[in-house]
Amino acid sequence: MSGDGASREAPAPRGLAAVCVYCASSTTIDPVYLDLARAVGAELASRGHVLVTGGGSISMMGAVAAAARAAGGRTVGVIPRQLLALEVGDLRCDELVVVETMRERKAEMERRADAFLALPGGLGTLEELFEVWTAASLGMHAKPVVVLDPDGFYRPLWQYLEELVRSGFVRRSAYDLLLRARDVPSALAALDGSDRQTAR
Repeated sequence: MSGDGASREAPAPRGLAAVCVYCASSTTIDPVYLDLARAVGAELASRGHVLVTGGGSISMMGAVAAAARAAGGRTVGVIPRQLLALEVGDLRCDELVVVETMRERKAEMERRADAFLALPGGLGTLEELFEVWTAASLGMHAKPVVVLDPDGFYRPLWQYLEELVRSGFVRRSAYDLLLRARDVPSALAALDGSDRQTAR
């Protein structure tokens, strides 16, 4: 299943063709996060990256994809059939992949991505972030995992993770694989490897 069929074949940088973005699909969040998603989508497109999302057209998920397309970028959405109505499937995607389960959705998004970027989000975003981060910590992939946290949204999570490291439940080497950025340019620099410094 595909969207409007328009050809948007902007050249992607070697080694980082597609970026998977995890973010909120809730419609009750502060609009400032929609602006953040739009800024990410526009920046990804300007750098020639394909955007991979969960295939929804609302909230941050829809905003990041719409902004990427508006800036000339190519978007790929992956959505379970059951959520097409619930999340209002993004029919404008250059490619909308419909799968049967959430597990298939995550696997397909991961397969298509060269890097992962998490924005503020809820249960689904946290699940996706932790799964790809865990896989990276186990050596199952070498793709960068970056969290964009411009306003301290994730501060309680960082505090909890640091406590897990101190108490021996999480390896410091695993913790250090999760890169953090405070603004969009820094996040994109971390994704493409030009700046792998964490912002702690």
